[in-house]
Amino acid sequence: MASIFTKIVSGEIPSYKIAEDENFLAFLDVNPNTKGHTLCIPKQEINKIFDMEEELYMGLMAFSRKVAKALEKTIDCKRVGVAVIGLEVPHVHVHLIPLQDMDDMRFQRKVSLTQEEFENTAKQISLNL
Repeated sequence: MASIFTKIVSGEIPSYKIAEDENFLAFLDVNPNTKGHTLCIPKQEINKIFDMEEELYMGLMAFSRKVAKALEKTIDCKRVGVAVIGLEVPHVHVHLIPLQDMDDMRFQRKVSLTQEEFENTAKQISLNL
């Protein structure tokens, strides 16, 4: 069965897209740790990051770096944290999280955003790519 991220890639499920190319997609996490919390995924459904072919893995890291640089220009933060956990959705995803402190990386403190806030945030980050 297709993962929720595969359904986002195919357009079956809407998302707040930030960036996209032929191999990768970046979109806002709908249950964010902080404003601007972004997920970068390969379009190909792969369960574990270290099962990726090296070229695709390196491409995902380069794509994630580009998105992280746009986040830094858009969201007021001390830095952008990176996490790859992969237990909640069986599809490789890199979390890019704008940080003010270490607790922002704990996945226990969440923020609520309106649809308009999500849309505006995605647009602003996209403009900084």
